[in-house]
Amino acid sequence: MKAGDINIAALVGNEQIGEGTDNGDLPSYVSAFIEKEVGNDLKSLKKLDKLIEQMTESKMQLEEQVLTISSEIPKRIQNALKNAEESKQFLNQFLEKETHLFSSINSHLQTAQPWMEDLGAMINQIHEIERHLAYLTWISQIEELSDNIQQYLMTNNVPEAASTLVSMAELDIKLQESSCTHLLSFMRATVKFWHKILKDKLTSDFEEVLAQLHWPFITSSQSQTVGLSRPASAPEIHSNLETLFCQLLKLQTSDELFTEPKQLPEKYSLPASSSVILPIQIMLTPLQKRFRYHFRGNRQTNVISKPEWYLAQVLMWIGNHTQFLDEKIQPILDKVGSSVNARLEFSRGLVILVLEKLAADIPCLLYDDNLFCHLVDEVLLFERELHSVHGYPGTFANCMHILSEETCFQRWLTVERKFALQKMDSMLSSEAAWTSQYKDITDVDEMKVPDCAETFMTLLLVITDRYKNLPTASRKLQFLELQKDLVDDFRIRLTQVMKEETRASLGFRYCAILNAVNYISTVLADWADNVFFLQLQQAALEVFAENNTLSKLQLGQLASMESSVFDDMINLLERLKHDMLTRQVDHVFREVKDAAKLYRKERWLSLPSQSEQAVMSLSSSACPLLLTLRDRLLQLEQQLCFSLFKIFWQMLVEKLDIYIYQEIILANHFNEGGAAQLQFDMTRNLFPLFSHYCKRPENYFKHVKEACIVLNLNIGSALLLKDVLQSAPGEPSATAALNEVGIYKLAQQDVEILLNLRTHWPNTGK
Repeated sequence: MKAGDINIAALVGNEQIGEGTDNGDLPSYVSAFIEKEVGNDLKSLKKLDKLIEQMTESKMQLEEQVLTISSEIPKRIQNALKNAEESKQFLNQFLEKETHLFSSINSHLQTAQPWMEDLGAMINQIHEIERHLAYLTWISQIEELSDNIQQYLMTNNVPEAASTLVSMAELDIKLQESSCTHLLSFMRATVKFWHKILKDKLTSDFEEVLAQLHWPFITSSQSQTVGLSRPASAPEIHSNLETLFCQLLKLQTSDELFTEPKQLPEKYSLPASSSVILPIQIMLTPLQKRFRYHFRGNRQTNVISKPEWYLAQVLMWIGNHTQFLDEKIQPILDKVGSSVNARLEFSRGLVILVLEKLAADIPCLLYDDNLFCHLVDEVLLFERELHSVHGYPGTFANCMHILSEETCFQRWLTVERKFALQKMDSMLSSEAAWTSQYKDITDVDEMKVPDCAETFMTLLLVITDRYKNLPTASRKLQFLELQKDLVDDFRIRLTQVMKEETRASLGFRYCAILNAVNYISTVLADWADNVFFLQLQQAALEVFAENNTLSKLQLGQLASMESSVFDDMINLLERLKHDMLTRQVDHVFREVKDAAKLYRKERWLSLPSQSEQAVMSLSSSACPLLLTLRDRLLQLEQQLCFSLFKIFWQMLVEKLDIYIYQEIILANHFNEGGAAQLQFDMTRNLFPLFSHYCKRPENYFKHVKEACIVLNLNIGSALLLKDVLQSAPGEPSATAALNEVGIYKLAQQDVEILLNLRTHWPNTGK
């Protein structure tokens, strides 16, 4: 920077002029500075001395800074260059060392390469030798165990031989992950060799002991004889039985390596299960031979139309051996700490025979409805006894799995529907279809259920019992849909019969149909709270949620138990019930109206007052109305069940109350005698007709009762009430006045109208 520039910079107060000095803008900056500091005020010139002094100091500071910078920069540059030179020298040294080291390493690697190759070969040889040693160790272990078994057998120490075989079988299982196929084969062959020897020996001895016990027990008397008789040798026999049973139990592990459990095709969806334990298998062998001998091939006992023969045989065998298994075999299993139940294991082995037999027979009779239906009936009876009497768990493989196979199950549904419809036809066409079998027993016949309805609900109940033990919820839901279809079909049939009886809506058959509808609806509502159907409801909820077949509202109602699986059917039945009751009420109401024609025309204005009559009596014109009403109530009380009759008379009373109020009371004017007569007819004759059905029948005739109160108020009370209603219409005081005289139902306007219907007012001269 030039000295002139420094001076100018000092003048502008250390402001940076920058590039402006090079562009000729310096004079304008100076002018602006003087204009700012001095301006047009001449008095400001006094500041010049002070300003010049400040500028001089600034100039000196700037000159010092320039001198300092100009002296320091070269030193810094020199130091930087020196450092760069030193770094360059160090880098060159490192590069030389790296080159030397690289060549040394390459030389060393070349020298060491043969050693590495030799060492690698030696390591591989060591690994190979180690594998050979391990291989030989395994072979040695196998041979040692094999020799031990041989020695034990030579000394007749079968228990130790069996224990050693267990150890060998466990080794076999451990080796399964190895890739040494020859070692695996050797191990498996060795285990198989000794297993066969031990199994054959123990089986032979075990069968000999069983024979001494007269096993198997073909008859129940034989099993009782074995349980009761105590020969001298019995303790020894039972001791041998326990010993051999325990030794055979030890062979279970090795036996499972060679014996594949018999499995039915996957289409039957049987639950996974282990093989029957070896000693029980041996005990089952003679029974299996008998079963196959009698119920396979061309034997006379193998009749496809008689499934009850082999089913009953299996149940008998289970029953015959239960005591022996519980008393003799189960303690042995408990003693060795086994969780197996001897009786259930024995039953499981026999049930497998039944499943195999069913799987073979069902395809042969699938399309013969009678044979198939008979088979299903017998299987269901078998299942019921198997579970209830012998405690066979539902989680084990059972006959219901065979019936649940798709082809068989669909055929079962079809046959079930067919026979159910046939039964419905026969029950509706029966002469006793509409009569109750309990009609002569009052306590039992509260529902007055016709025979056809009770038979139908029994049919549904039987169907439920038939399918409730199916293994899967989806199959149960299909049966539930069948039941709902049958209910709907029966409802339609009832509707058709009802339409034929419409002209005689008070007749016996019409009432019987109504009782039937009410009974079915009531029973379905009860079933909806049954645990079984609640479980089905939960299963249905899951299915509907997966398929998105219901709205969120419907799913919520099902989940919260607000609705049930039978709701659709119940709603349809309730609608039919309401329609039929309405038709009956309308019919009786028409008759009552016809009978009330004379009563409507009664001369209420000119009837004598109560004081003019010795005794109040029923209006003669009301007799037809009351007689008709009485006769119909008695008739329907006898023909309808209690709950239906209650709905009927309450519906009738509601219409009757409005009719008398509107057509008789509001359509006439009443003198004092007419009002008293009306009240007598209603309170002493009409209302008591319903006193058999409720304690206070007048509460069902609110319009009529309150109208009679208004018409029979004494003159003073009537005038006072009239004044209150006119002076304070709609006010609480008016309502209080009405309540005080017993008026709660009628509106104020209605009361005013009734007061105006009274003709017995005092003569006020108006």
